[in-house]
Amino acid sequence: MTQLHTQIKDYIYYCQFQKMLNFKTLKAYRIDLHQFETFFKDTLEPFTKELISKYVQMLHAQYKPKTVKRKIACVRAFINYLEFDEQISSNPISKIHLEFREPFILPKSLPLSTIQKLLKSVYRNVEQQSQNQNLTGYRDIAVLELLFATGLRVSELCSVTPEDLNLKNGFVRVQGKGARERIIFISNPDTLSALRSYQKSYIKEISESGWFFVNRLGNKLSEQSVRGIINKYTEIAKLNEHITPHMFRHSFATLMLEEDVDIRYIQSILGHSSITTTQIYTHVSLNKQKSIMRKKHPRNRINL
Repeated sequence: MTQLHTQIKDYIYYCQFQKMLNFKTLKAYRIDLHQFETFFKDTLEPFTKELISKYVQMLHAQYKPKTVKRKIACVRAFINYLEFDEQISSNPISKIHLEFREPFILPKSLPLSTIQKLLKSVYRNVEQQSQNQNLTGYRDIAVLELLFATGLRVSELCSVTPEDLNLKNGFVRVQGKGARERIIFISNPDTLSALRSYQKSYIKEISESGWFFVNRLGNKLSEQSVRGIINKYTEIAKLNEHITPHMFRHSFATLMLEEDVDIRYIQSILGHSSITTTQIYTHVSLNKQKSIMRKKHPRNRINL
């Protein structure tokens, strides 16, 4: 076992039990640091400016900018940890120019009419099914309603417990990225009614599993199952587009912004640590921009 392997193992342990990072982040760290270790397998001293620079060049040659950015961030955090823990005398990555141009990609959101068609399809499908089939339908309605009502990440939705969801007072407690907790209020009566109907139908399975959303076997609903639910009703609604759970989140943010909700409130609801992340939605709200230009432009007050 090499010294680098031991250092990586200790760092992952630190991230898991001291930083309390979630499973998906830890999995990504393990993959990225295993790649880092493999690159330096024949090197006695990997922590030099020259070798780290070569590693960064290799990443740029093999991956897209977004992936490179993530992998560099992981390595940077690892090396910073080693420096802070006095396992290395100097920080080589601090001496490397790592900034690069990343293509700006707008998040894809759904118009309200598409979300309406999707919700109509699931409600209509439940009305046409037998009582036994309705049970799954109640869950599907609750999943889609909560996704749109709160802008939750699909991983956050699947991790909601019965204790997290307070239907009496209308709010859900969410454990987001970086173990940051936030509370999101749910005020729409149809959404609350859908959640209550599902809870009543699955009360036994919810109690036994410890998760609010469960699958047919009574286990925690997976992210892949949520994608399957969306695909199912996209097909039923005859919508010719690929809809993902994250598009509900994008749509929630964009439509809230178009309703003149302050971007700082949207940042808080979405659980973004930086408002810079939320500001991407200011580029998406083209409908709002069009309305402003039509109604508010000072040229409208000039009569010739």
